[in-house]
Amino acid sequence: MYHNPVMLAECMEGLSIKPDGFYVDLTFGGSGHSREIIQHLDKNGRLIAFDQDEDTIGNTIHDARFTLVNQNFRYMKNFLRFYKAIPVDGILADLGISSHHIDDPDRGFATRFDGPLDMRMNRNQSLTAAEIVNTYIEEKLRHIFHCYGEIENARQLASTIVKSRQNPINTVDEFKSVISQLVPKKVEHKYLAQVFQALRIEVNDELGALQAVLKQVPEVLRQGGRLVVISYHSLEDRLVKNFIRSGNIEGEIQKDFFGNKLVPLEPVNRKAIIPAQEELERNPRSRSAKLRIATMC
Repeated sequence: MYHNPVMLAECMEGLSIKPDGFYVDLTFGGSGHSREIIQHLDKNGRLIAFDQDEDTIGNTIHDARFTLVNQNFRYMKNFLRFYKAIPVDGILADLGISSHHIDDPDRGFATRFDGPLDMRMNRNQSLTAAEIVNTYIEEKLRHIFHCYGEIENARQLASTIVKSRQNPINTVDEFKSVISQLVPKKVEHKYLAQVFQALRIEVNDELGALQAVLKQVPEVLRQGGRLVVISYHSLEDRLVKNFIRSGNIEGEIQKDFFGNKLVPLEPVNRKAIIPAQEELERNPRSRSAKLRIATMC
């Protein structure tokens, strides 16, 4: 395992696992959540896990009840149909990047290591962070940094990058050097984290994939089934919160002719659950995690 599963006990409680049920782990990663789900299943239970990163194949669970799909979770419905697994009893998603990604310099996710400016979850895709930095027009860069990183000087940041393209920007250190004059000294780590988050979201179309899979939940989750999602920044959490509340990404509640709310899910926890102090001390990277749980109506 290369990732400490965040809020493991809370996730298992949220899934309310039935021993003979069918469950989906949308973010297999280091296998921590999946291995715990398997422990709660009897011989008739099943678990399908998704992960687009080929590195996760090495963490596969050798159990007849388990199937690993090496694909983006946005294709959940298609693969569940292929495996004749609809409807399912529970869906779990831990949306954060794994410690494996952060700690591997060759993947380009971390600000503290030099390495290729990559950030691809799926290394078979062509788009990298370097390509974005070297080819996107200024306005598109500004949009990414403003919307995905919530960076106040996004316009100046985009302009500086475009003006620095005399030589290709291919590594983390080269990129940091280009933008160094814009980084606030007192909050350097936070600022760089926001910049890298924005690039990572664009590279992997993370918000698009999340929207796509959320829309599939009512089509695959059985009545009484559970949706359990851990998010790590406000953009993800807002999408999840809106969908649980209203059944759509915009958060707009639809009503029928008689004024009854047309919502497919009911929240189990009104407020997001956050890690306990003990877990924060054991795993500081869980500090921004928010857990939301819903039941299919």
